[in-house]
This record gives sequence, structure tokens and C-alpha cells, in this order.
Amino acid sequence: MTPIQEQLIALGAVFEAAFLVDKIAKSGQISEAPLGCMLGSLLVRDPQNTLEVYGGDDLNLRDGYRALVSALERDPSTLQRDSLRYALALLGLERKLAKRDDMLQIMGSRLDQIQQQVQHFGLVHDNVIAACGGLYQDTLSTFSQRIQVQGDMRHLQQPSNAAKIRALLLTGIRAARLWRQLGGHRWQLVFSRGKLLNELRPLLRG
Repeated sequence: MTPIQEQLIALGAVFEAAFLVDKIAKSGQISEAPLGCMLGSLLVRDPQNTLEVYGGDDLNLRDGYRALVSALERDPSTLQRDSLRYALALLGLERKLAKRDDMLQIMGSRLDQIQQQVQHFGLVHDNVIAACGGLYQDTLSTFSQRIQVQGDMRHLQQPSNAAKIRALLLTGIRAARLWRQLGGHRWQLVFSRGKLLNELRPLLRG
């Protein structure tokens, strides 16, 4: 796998988190498999490669890849505007987090506690989702630049959906950090669109 494809898996995961947040906000429902894949990524500390962070394959990142393709192609008919807005906001928020060693330390120790909860309850248990959502709320949502999620208020006001949205935003931050660590940079989205699309299409077909 090329270095750019490794980056694209991480960037695809940022867009997957954004896609899932948008889906919950508008429909109130998402499948358990992609939710579990994204939550699991929070607990992988020393991966051998990028795919290992997402369970060993990128099957559950396909919606994220598609949202990323539509963003890179800039085709108004397929562009997922809200997903793109959330993804770009996650990339911006991760930059702020990178300067806060104190917050990163808190997140690390809280994730250790969440790991123990997962062993007890399982990955997609309500308690685990609530703990991940609470971690996001206590850390990243304290920044002045906050992610405003838009959708159907009937879905957004349900506590279980609110917890899932916050937990997924946390997974998006994890993916954004991974993308940066792999050499990803926002300028690529502007100046290397063609190259990224060429590398992304085989991943979508894979």
C-alpha cells in the first residue's frame, strides 16, 4: 500500500465519521458495523499499519470514501455538503488539539478507562458510547470553534443519538490525528485532488 493510500484510509475515516454523524442527525439511525469499526479505532494504540486501526480492512469506511470522492470531484449533484462541513471542521479541531498536551493526556487516561468498559460491556454498548461522548464533551467541545450538527430535532434531542454523535466526532478527531501523523495536509485537498482521486478509486473498488 502506498503512503498516499495509507493517508487516504485515515482521511476516509474522517469522512466516515462525518457521514455517520450526518446520517444520525437526519435519520436517527446507523448500522452497528460502521459504528463499531469507528469506536474500535479509539482503542488501537500501536497499530502495525493504518488498516489495523479499523479492524484490518476498510469495508466499513466505504461511505467515507464516497463522501471524500464527492468532495474532491466538486460535483454539485453528488456533493454531501454537511458531511464535508463536519469533516473539515474535524480537521481544524484536531489542529487545535495538537497544541494542547494537557488535553491529550486527559484523553489518553480516559480512553484507558473506556478500554476497561469495553472489556466488560462490549464495544457498542450504550455505556461505552456514553463514555466516548462524555470524553468529547469534556474536552473538544470546550474549544471556541465547535462543530454545529444540523438535522431533524426529533433525532438530535434523543440522548442516545446525541451520545453517538459526540462519540463519532471523537473518532473523527482520532482519524484526523492519524492522517496528520501519516503526512496528510489540508493543502492536498486543494492542490492534489487529481492525485488523491487516482489513489482513492482502487480503494473504493478493493
